[in-house]
Amino acid sequence: MARLLVLGGTELANSFVAAVREAHPDLEIILSLAGRTRDPKLPDCEVRTGGFGGAEGLAEYLKTEGISALVDATHPYAARISANAAEAAKAALVPCLHLIRPEWNREPGDNWHMAADNEAAADILDELSSNAPLTVFLSIGRQDLASYFLLWNCAFVVRSVEPPPEEDLPPDAKLVLARGPFGEADELAFLSENAVDILVSKNSGGSATYGKIAAARRLRIPVVMVERSALPSGEVVGTVVDAVDWVAAQLR
Repeated sequence: MARLLVLGGTELANSFVAAVREAHPDLEIILSLAGRTRDPKLPDCEVRTGGFGGAEGLAEYLKTEGISALVDATHPYAARISANAAEAAKAALVPCLHLIRPEWNREPGDNWHMAADNEAAADILDELSSNAPLTVFLSIGRQDLASYFLLWNCAFVVRSVEPPPEEDLPPDAKLVLARGPFGEADELAFLSENAVDILVSKNSGGSATYGKIAAARRLRIPVVMVERSALPSGEVVGTVVDAVDWVAAQLR
């Protein structure tokens, strides 16, 4: 029986697993999660949790477990995992696909400040807050907060599914625990209630977190947009349909 390994942890990965199960009910699917979220949403398939030990460990897993194909459907900012997937698949002679949702595009009314990484985003905030204090909504995930610790003229609102360690939060940050997706109406209320002056976001793409971008446009709130790293090497698609078609081609 063919075996498909999916590197997941995203809604896109869950949607892909559901679609490929429907298209190929006899295919054995293993969904791999990093294990950072304690209560993740999971599709109906075998699930493994934890790392592989880098590219070398993943290559060994692909070989010993007889994996027929690998689909990397991790977060667009999980650059290290995607690079390991490409390297491991090449070493194990296993076909590999990267399923990465397309980026958001700037629309009329958007006021975006582009930042290459979180350090650059913090520099932009430092400059923008030089004349007056700013309330900043940090919507970047709980792993990337350290870059914003020394911005003394900024007050931060951080939203997370699970609480980060207290020492990881910027000083006096307001922590809001909530799980998305959040629609535009929800985000309009959230930004208004927290008197947010500026939003910092990753360009995650997709619809699940786009509500904050649409709400910022409506409220004329600037956005500091942290750009993605370069695409991983190998074949890349942006939709579940294309990924399911790729799997079908591998099974012929």
